[in-house]
Formats: sequence, structure tokens, C-alpha cells
Amino acid sequence: MSTTTPSANPSALARAQSFCDTYELRIPILMAPMAGSSPPALAAAVANAGGMGACGALLMNADGIDSWVSTLRATSNGAFQLNTWIPDPNASIDVDHEQALKTFLSQWGPDITDSDTHVAMPSFDDQCAAMLAASPRVISSIMGLYPPAMVESMKAEGIHWFATATTVAEALAAEAAGADVIVAQGMEAGGHRGAFDADKAQSSLVGLFSLLPAVVDAVSVPVVATGGIGDARAVAAAMTLGASAVQVGTGLLRSSDANTPQVLIDAMAKARPEDTVATRAFSGRLGRSLRTQYTDVAEAASSPEPAPYPIQRNLTAAMRKQAVETQSLASMQSWAGQSAAYARNAPASEIVVDLWADAQALLPG
Repeated sequence: MSTTTPSANPSALARAQSFCDTYELRIPILMAPMAGSSPPALAAAVANAGGMGACGALLMNADGIDSWVSTLRATSNGAFQLNTWIPDPNASIDVDHEQALKTFLSQWGPDITDSDTHVAMPSFDDQCAAMLAASPRVISSIMGLYPPAMVESMKAEGIHWFATATTVAEALAAEAAGADVIVAQGMEAGGHRGAFDADKAQSSLVGLFSLLPAVVDAVSVPVVATGGIGDARAVAAAMTLGASAVQVGTGLLRSSDANTPQVLIDAMAKARPEDTVATRAFSGRLGRSLRTQYTDVAEAASSPEPAPYPIQRNLTAAMRKQAVETQSLASMQSWAGQSAAYARNAPASEIVVDLWADAQALLPG
């Protein structure tokens, strides 16, 4: 392990330029692949500005992935990544526990039927095949590692694999499995934690500026920093600590190109870091949300424990849908990172261009 202390010097800009050259970017800023919040218009805006667009394909079937890619390519010839989750082991079904959750959730939304509870997720194998067929420059992973056969297929097609890691151990495992780039996700990030093991997500929360230099020192491939990248100071700090690029999710959700509910846009603008919480209450997988009435009550000791993913996600689907329709922040799935207040209500292209321009001004050379 290197014992050299990183410092702000021209090598930060050189690393960024090398990364941009490799992935045909003009600015080293990636859009986070946010499932359900990656409209083609947002990805195209980022790509056309010189960054990398993204699609979180978790909830899409093969046709949906193909349609998203076709729409994106009709509006941009820029770089983009496709992403899906590595599936968790099949969740066990506890009928009594599910009934307790249905009773609890009925306080927050419509009654939940049996058919609502066990909705099948899209086929992971079909998603992988569709992503390969789309032939993007990058396919990324979260929640684990792609099977060796998928990695071999990506390599054969010249597709680069960006692997999300939340710990140094995960980063090392990803590099050993063939990842071309490690996306180091700090605990500040909005949305789901990328932990390989769902049961360890809560106990392995590491802040980005502790995780990032440790991962940079541990691996030999480029590292992208994500989680709490809200303004140019955070971009410059990440570059100083060894990142080759940054990935932004929450920072784009107030953009006019996103499909974020207005009530959430307004709430993010006022959110302090302590106004977010890591919770399993929406999906069964740990994710960072704005603190709401629902998250507070769901986390209380008297409330039933969330079911594993994706059962909890299915159970809360009607509640979440109703919350969006009625613009009710109290029970809305309000994914947001700890730097949400720094997200700008501006076109995504303007956001990413300004982030990099202002960050360069903070970096010598």
C-alpha cells in the first residue's frame, strides 16, 4: 500500500484528463444510474454536456432497456452507462410478518392485496443480455459482482465494467473479478447502498472521504467518487484524494431534465445533512432518504421490521405511488443524499459544466 500523502497538484487534472480521453468525455462527471430516476432526457443532457449519462435498469425488462437506449441515441451521441443490481438470494416468505406489515402500511396508503405482494422482478439474465446487445461504452454494477460469464462477454464486446464498492474489501474483490473502474460509494449517497451483502450494509457505513483514498491506495484501476458530491468543492476534494472522475446522483434530481416530484424538489432545497436517514423502510434494502413522517414511524421499535428486498418494495408500492400522485412528502420515497441542499434547480447540462469549471479553479495547474 502506498504511504504517499495525496496533495492538490496538476496530477489531479492529469488523472481526470486521462479518464476523459479513455471514455471520450469532455468533463469527468458521470450521472448516477438511478433506477426509476434516469429518464433519457436527463442522461442525454449530461452526455451532450460532455459527461456520461446513465440508466438504472433495475426495473426494466429487455424491451424497456432497448427502448431507453434507442431514445437516448436519438438525442445524443455521447457516452452512457447501463446498470442493474446483482440479485440478492431469494427472500424467504413469512406470512404472519407480511400481514403485520400490510396492517401497518394501510395507515399510509391503499390496502395491499396478495397480488401486490409477490410481483416478479425483471429477469436478471434478460437484462444482462439486453445491456450487452445495446453495446454501451460502460456497463456498471451495484450490490455485488457480475458472474464470470457476463464479465467475459463484456470484455469480448469491448464494454468496460464499472463496479460499485462501499468498502475496500468490495473494491479489491471487484478488481480481482475484472472491473475496469471502481465506483467508490460513500455513505452520504442518496438512494440505495451498494453493499454486496444486504445484511452488512448498515454496519459498514463509511464516509466518502475516508473510503476514497483507501480504495485509491488499494487498487490499480481508476476510481470514481460518488456520495455527497454536491458542489465544486466536493468535486475538487475528490480529485485531490485520488479520484479520476466523480459520479453525481442527488445533485441532478432538482434539474429541470429530471422527473422528480415538485414536493421533493422543494424539500431537498431545505435539507440539512442530518435531515436524511439510512432506512430499509421503502424497499427492504438500505437506502438514504430524506427523513419523513413515514421513515420516523417505520424506524420506531414498535413498528414491524421491514421485509427483505424485493418483498418490502412490493408491499410499499401502492403507498409510494399514491404519495407521488398526491404530492405527499410524508410517505413519499424521498431518496436523497446528505448534500441534497446543494443540488441546483437548473438544466443538467449547466449543472455538470459549472461543477467541473468551478472545480478546476480550485485545483492548481
